[in-house]
Amino acid sequence: MLDKLATERRNERTMHLDDMSVEDMLTVMNAEDQTVATVIRQEIPVIKQVVERVIQSFQVGGRLIYIGAGTSGRLGVLDAAECVPTFGVSPDMVVGLIAGGERALIQAVEGAEDSQTLAVEDLQALKVNVNDTVIGIAASGRTPYVIGGLDYAHEVGATTAALSCNKQAVISKHAQYKIEVETGPEVLTGSTRLKAGTAQKLVLNMISTAAMIGVGKVYQNLMVDVQSTNEKLEIRAKRMIVEATGVDLETAARTFTSANGHVKTALVMILADISYDEAVERLHRANGFVRDAL
Repeated sequence: MLDKLATERRNERTMHLDDMSVEDMLTVMNAEDQTVATVIRQEIPVIKQVVERVIQSFQVGGRLIYIGAGTSGRLGVLDAAECVPTFGVSPDMVVGLIAGGERALIQAVEGAEDSQTLAVEDLQALKVNVNDTVIGIAASGRTPYVIGGLDYAHEVGATTAALSCNKQAVISKHAQYKIEVETGPEVLTGSTRLKAGTAQKLVLNMISTAAMIGVGKVYQNLMVDVQSTNEKLEIRAKRMIVEATGVDLETAARTFTSANGHVKTALVMILADISYDEAVERLHRANGFVRDAL
């Protein structure tokens, strides 16, 4: 079955990869990478539908849950982890599951991806329910762990989506929404951490970022719910206030402190010329959307 997958075929442009100069290797890799975004563009209509379902999940207190094995699983875990500091959300809002658990992040866990029941156990531990959206990720589109997870998620009424890098992927048959980004043969045959991995990372970026915008985590093009957990992020927060309101840095810093380190509240205080308590109330009524609070 593997020989029928585009991700497993040999790339005609790199049949002499081992005999190329370093510059030629890098040039052909770069050329192949440039095809990825074009292929993703074709899948935007279905990615849009998935984003809309994720937004609906968030609005009713549900979660976005990624499930995958190997590189695919690691990419899901990475995207989930980065949502916390970027958008100021709880680690429970976007969750990444990888076959074999945390140990699989740094080393292969033999047999884990071949188990459908392991995925069921992992999702049961999360108490997956009808409010959640579960996205199964597999470059090949045939990973048993992902299939088992999607089937279980469907059984409990969660929204399901499949992200693969081959057309007519097996996992697509186990999900309500199928995102099939066929990236074609890899520069290094079968090494799906290359183009396929890049495609998956880009699509996950699109889904999580667009969904967070959809629930008010962004004002203009600024990540106004960023957690100021270190000096760099605190400086960034104050700069956002300056850029969004036009005040000087001193005013931004003072208001940021008055707003208890919350960029959104500081923005509403300045732009609407109101007190901290009033800004908090407006944001609450606007469900966290700065533009609506104004």
